[in-house]
Amino acid sequence: MNFTVQIPDDLAKRLTASGGDLSRRALEALAAEEYKHDRLTKPELQRLLGIETSFQLDEFLKAHDVWIEYTREDAERERRSLERLTINPRA
Repeated sequence: MNFTVQIPDDLAKRLTASGGDLSRRALEALAAEEYKHDRLTKPELQRLLGIETSFQLDEFLKAHDVWIEYTREDAERERRSLERLTINPRA
């Protein structure tokens, strides 16, 4: 699907002055906003933007101020995992 957005010439000129592909920036802004509102999943976001790795996706989300929900349970699970991996030098 293609869609067209009408932008007054003076504003378009100002928006493109900072460089970069304005169409791409618009797509990324739309995608980030839709992800924030749970209307796109991570795999869908990757597909829409042509992002290949989860690392690249995390960088994209960070750049667009989209923070991944991290619960107390997530932190506790990671703490337990780290405890199991900790090597006791006195043992």
